[in-house]
Amino acid sequence: MSGAALGIEIVVVFFLALFLLHRYGDFRKQQRMVLFGTLLAWYLCFLIVFILPLDVSTVIPLNNVLTLNFSSKITQLRFEAHWVIGLLFCCSSPKVCYKPWSYIPDGIMPVFWRVVYWTSQCLTWLLLPFMQSYARSGGFSITGKIKTALIENAIYYGTYLLIFGSLLIYVAVHPQWYELQTIGITAANTWGLFLLVLLLGYGLVEIPRSYWNASRRGHLLLKTYFKAAKLMTEKADAEENLEDIMEEVRKVSESIKYNHPLRKYVDTILRKCPVDYQEKMGRNMDDYEDFDDKQNTYPSERSLEKLHKQVIYAVQRHNRTRVQWQILLDQALHLEDVAKNETSSTHQFVHSFAPAEPPSWFSRYVYTPTVEWYWECLLKQWFYRLLAVVLSLFSVAVVWSECTFFSTRPVLSLFAVFIQLAEKDYNYLYIEMACFITIFFLCTCVYSTVFRIRVFNYYYLASHHQTDAYSLQFSGMLFCRLTPPLCLNFLGLIHMDSAISHQQKEQTAYTSIMGSMRVLSFIANGFYIYYPMLIVILCIATYFSLGTRCLNLLGFQQFMGENDMTSDLIDEGKELIRREKRKRQRVEDGENRRREWKERYGNQRDDYVTRNRNTHSELKETNYGDTMNASANRYSRPSNRSGDRDRIELLQDAEPLDFNAEMLSDDPLESESGRHAGGRYLSMSSSRSRIFDDV
Repeated sequence: MSGAALGIEIVVVFFLALFLLHRYGDFRKQQRMVLFGTLLAWYLCFLIVFILPLDVSTVIPLNNVLTLNFSSKITQLRFEAHWVIGLLFCCSSPKVCYKPWSYIPDGIMPVFWRVVYWTSQCLTWLLLPFMQSYARSGGFSITGKIKTALIENAIYYGTYLLIFGSLLIYVAVHPQWYELQTIGITAANTWGLFLLVLLLGYGLVEIPRSYWNASRRGHLLLKTYFKAAKLMTEKADAEENLEDIMEEVRKVSESIKYNHPLRKYVDTILRKCPVDYQEKMGRNMDDYEDFDDKQNTYPSERSLEKLHKQVIYAVQRHNRTRVQWQILLDQALHLEDVAKNETSSTHQFVHSFAPAEPPSWFSRYVYTPTVEWYWECLLKQWFYRLLAVVLSLFSVAVVWSECTFFSTRPVLSLFAVFIQLAEKDYNYLYIEMACFITIFFLCTCVYSTVFRIRVFNYYYLASHHQTDAYSLQFSGMLFCRLTPPLCLNFLGLIHMDSAISHQQKEQTAYTSIMGSMRVLSFIANGFYIYYPMLIVILCIATYFSLGTRCLNLLGFQQFMGENDMTSDLIDEGKELIRREKRKRQRVEDGENRRREWKERYGNQRDDYVTRNRNTHSELKETNYGDTMNASANRYSRPSNRSGDRDRIELLQDAEPLDFNAEMLSDDPLESESGRHAGGRYLSMSSSRSRIFDDV
């Protein structure tokens, strides 16, 4: 099993990152470079989180074995030995020591961490910013996009050159490369820790509260109405913006004809427009115009690049708001169905609208209407409340440990206490599970905040393949900058970082790659210890929704509960949902009527047409001689007009439809749609035209 756990986690983490990228990105429309860069950034960050518990479980036995306490004096003897020597000492102890099932051989983890860490840092500080500008550029060629990306990142990379020059001067004065590397890593981790505490303080409170509010269905329904009103405003604004951009594209397309050198750029812009707009505008291929002989003013290539960039942004925003509106509408209708089914005496969940897709095997045999009723109306809210309580306890433990992890005697950090208790019994599986659950909860609080925050329309991670390239790459940058300080903070919580705990312990391979923080003592002994205590203040501010109140005062409408503006938006959203519900109900009623008509009269009409075809074929064979003689006077009036008319009436009366009073309905829509079923002249029916079409 040596190294098997590492290989399994590498494969599992890859598919996890691929699944998230598929949920937020679009594999068919977005550029391969964007998808690859984002996938690599997410994959490396998730890999650090999942592999770190294995590194901890590998080092912990050495801490217990290589430190021997002699009872004669308080003397401590440290051995720098291999794992085999450690096993010899361990076997002489009262507790039975054995190699962990997930033990990773020496030399693998340092190389692994070095490759993963420096690759992620190159992505976040060099490649991803360039790829952001490249993907957002409106250039029509690769060279043009690269040029635009370099110009936009000139200040960004100029700052790096200034820092690099300062470090070169430092190396010239103090030629110690190891300290220079540590200073660079410390600077990156300090910036990441500054942002990490802000995001963690928000997530520790908001995640448990979100699950608690999800158990309050009335509150959740009102908030959905509020979101519907805001989203409809955004959707209308996106449609208006798209109309304006398409009008500008139409003017450019009409001014630049097909023989103009810039026409190929216009064609590229038109291909990015929606299909209906492409059909309206056309390409004016028939209008030839000698642009050299006229003094017309044409847009420049730079203005076309700007227009191209605006078209990409407007189309993406329009599609995103449209998809989000449909998702939010389904959520609102589902919550209304839950509210209606709570008082159901049959204990079977009834949907207002039939699902668009046919029921799956799981819905037919496992998740039946009875099971769905018990889950949606009874068990779900209690499950969410229990989960919110458990997450709240985790949040309290994290806040307490963040404020006390620097204390080693006595040990006040709860996570350090749990790990040290497991060390005494050499319970490696418990150590790995405790480390994994702790760091997974920390990552959930931080990463979920990254997925939730929205910076106007420039950064927004939208699910269902609606995230643009800029937001995907920006999230990859944030992950690469937040993950290393998050792991160092976790090692400090469990007292595995000697730079913070000041204990003589065997360091993990990850800590050895980070270098000794004691090179900069004011950061190791000051910032890394006292700055995480600000989580307490941030948690209090989040609990009382101070940020939401500030945004509301600035004019950004937020869901505030008892507020006049919030109540107005809730009423508006309720009316919008009611209107969409009526529209969907009319569409479903029309589908049901067409389905019933087809089931009731479809077979009868098919038999009627078949009989008419057979009768007509018999008459055609009988009158074959007459048709041969009628070729001479083809365009003259036939003499046997009355005979043909009688023959047509005979075809119509082959199987007449009797008038049936039961076919009438009180519903005017049903009577109108089913008018030709009964009480209608056969000469006005569709069967006559079908007969002559066959002839």
